[in-house]
Amino acid sequence: MRIVFMGTPQFAVASLDALIKAGSDIVGVVTAPDKPAGRGQKVSESAVKQYAVANGLKVLQPEKLKNPEFLAELKALNADLQVVVAFRMLPEVVWAMPAKGTINLHASLLPQYRGAAPINWVLINGETETGVTTFFLKQEIDTGDVLFTEKVTLNGHETAGSLHDRLMNKGAGLLVKTVKAVESGRYHEHAQNQLENGAELKHAPKIFKENCVIDWTQPAQQIYNKIRGLSPIPTAYTDLNGKILKIFASEIQPDEPAIQPGGFLTDNKTYLKFAAADGFINLTDVQLEGKKRMDIKDFLRGLKL
Repeated sequence: MRIVFMGTPQFAVASLDALIKAGSDIVGVVTAPDKPAGRGQKVSESAVKQYAVANGLKVLQPEKLKNPEFLAELKALNADLQVVVAFRMLPEVVWAMPAKGTINLHASLLPQYRGAAPINWVLINGETETGVTTFFLKQEIDTGDVLFTEKVTLNGHETAGSLHDRLMNKGAGLLVKTVKAVESGRYHEHAQNQLENGAELKHAPKIFKENCVIDWTQPAQQIYNKIRGLSPIPTAYTDLNGKILKIFASEIQPDEPAIQPGGFLTDNKTYLKFAAADGFINLTDVQLEGKKRMDIKDFLRGLKL
């Protein structure tokens, strides 16, 4: 099959690499336009573009997916199948173009955690399992007929960063399996499962800065889950003496706090712990506004609280 691959971040690179190594004919790669990034506003290329250029693949970078010139270029590639991994929402004129349709890899067990940030929300909500799903795209986001799923068990201590890497690699393998099945015609697609026993449908919307603020009146376990679910990016944070303190890692200390939630205790050498509703959150990896990220001992060595 002639395949067009669509994706932008590092998560998508693993899938593109796996498809190429499996012998897929990637006739084009669609990714985000170059954009200024960082303090110097140096023009930055997406991870997918960097990989595609290094491997001699044709790259398209449309500003708008309904642009007539882009649609003509895409059609000229004469793809049998389009594959989407961590890209933006496609208009019907794009996803309906190939004869065999467009498949998407999503980092959750659909229908749970539809949306832009499934890895983060699975951990924030303290789930015990997640996984990856391949499905055919249709109009409503993340609702198409499922092809394959693969589950991943969670141990309660993963961060968004570590789970990202696990699902990135697991998803790449599942995508290769899916493409081979579509190519051979040996697959059975099915509508997304109905939730059983009145289970709640959970969503994974894009995360904004206000989602990252820690509410110390919550239980310690809930706060711990939020910290790991937002680490290393976009990172949970709190206020410390009028400055933003990002928290990358922490531990639960179940002692009954004798201070109000949000208050902290420290020996100014080895520990800094904040009171939650039912215990303490002991910070282990932090970054104060305007400073470098560091472990708690180095942080306290340079700051008296």
